[in-house]
Amino acid sequence: MAKHLDLEEQEQLDALKAFWETWGNLITWVLILVLGAYAAWNGWNYWQRRQGALASALYGEIERSAEAGDVARLERALADMRERYGRTTYAGYGALLAAKVLHDKDKEAEAQAALAWVAEQGPNDGMRAIARLRLAALQLDAKTPDAALKTLSASFPPEFAPLAADLRGDVLLQQGKRSEAAAEFGKAYQGLGSDRADYRRLVGIKLNSLGVDPEARAGVAS
Repeated sequence: MAKHLDLEEQEQLDALKAFWETWGNLITWVLILVLGAYAAWNGWNYWQRRQGALASALYGEIERSAEAGDVARLERALADMRERYGRTTYAGYGALLAAKVLHDKDKEAEAQAALAWVAEQGPNDGMRAIARLRLAALQLDAKTPDAALKTLSASFPPEFAPLAADLRGDVLLQQGKRSEAAAEFGKAYQGLGSDRADYRRLVGIKLNSLGVDPEARAGVAS
């Protein structure tokens, strides 16, 4: 009986050896890849959390500088944020905040540069759209309509499209292009829903000033 068991065990061992000789290398590599991917995932999550914590601390420095009106300190903190944590959401928010302070301090070139950076490097479509709208508004105030139109030529998410159209209308009106401005105001009016009724009424006033009935869709179509 013992010999029978020994022979059976030997057969099983031989079968295991044969299986491992055939598939062992592949199994080893699969395990290496799976374990490596798991380790990389954990490492990535740790790195992301660490980056977020450090970026948050630096964003706090930007906020404090903004509240104090310390432009030099603000610009240093923003430069550090862009260099070290430029891909984080905090960097985008920091640049938007810095742009407002810089504009308030009459540092228009620096404010536009901060917004232009977010417009190109912002972490998501919404933040890039906000930056483009603010940048175009500053360019409009600076009487550089061509630059504003170029900024507004980028694609916008649907929820921002009416705002971009309204701003394009303002720019075109500044250029004396009344019919083109009316067309853009019309797009904005039609795109704004009941949740933005006040804004819609404002656009309607602009259309009325151009002799266009806001409700006459054919009159405002492009």
